[in-house]
Amino acid sequence: MSNPYEVLGVSPNCSNEELRDAYRKLAKKYHPDNYTDTNLADVAEEKMKEINAAYDEILRIRTGKQGSGGEQNTGYQNNTQRDPVYDRIRQAINARNFRLAEQLLGSVKAENRGAEWYFLRGCVLLQGQYYFDALNYLDKACQMDPNNMEYRNMRDRVRNQTNGYGSNQRGNTNAGGCNLCDVCMALYCLDCMCGGFR
Repeated sequence: MSNPYEVLGVSPNCSNEELRDAYRKLAKKYHPDNYTDTNLADVAEEKMKEINAAYDEILRIRTGKQGSGGEQNTGYQNNTQRDPVYDRIRQAINARNFRLAEQLLGSVKAENRGAEWYFLRGCVLLQGQYYFDALNYLDKACQMDPNNMEYRNMRDRVRNQTNGYGSNQRGNTNAGGCNLCDVCMALYCLDCMCGGFR
């Protein structure tokens, strides 16, 4: 892989916010949905893969997910063991095609469902505002891969969000329609997810 910082056009000393801004700008420019039914669709898809790979690599570097001490991570951050279907699921979520994401998640055999599967399932449920159900899946992802900062950060955000709804509610916690918190949660989810797609 070429230098991931060069791919995103940022300095290695940039802040996480600058990194996210650069990623978002490039993702918006090169997202394949912008080039549907054009002769640039394949080029845009390849460019988007390169952008996502660079962003993933920088996040891995910054969160210390480089397998120090011979340890291997079993979740999303470990590219050597990740099933390619998870890349497709992340791309589907990034494109807001949650139906396809659900279909792809359903295609993964139960015995092959690891931390990444539970994390992505939780993220899809967030889009439907099923916060408590999503939290259950995110908790499971964190139990399976406790060192994965992406999983933990998302779980903690959702946990903070659901505290406002009360602990007795189950399932869909849509409290009277879309509010600012719902919008913030959806945007945060997409921000986290966009960083992981390839």
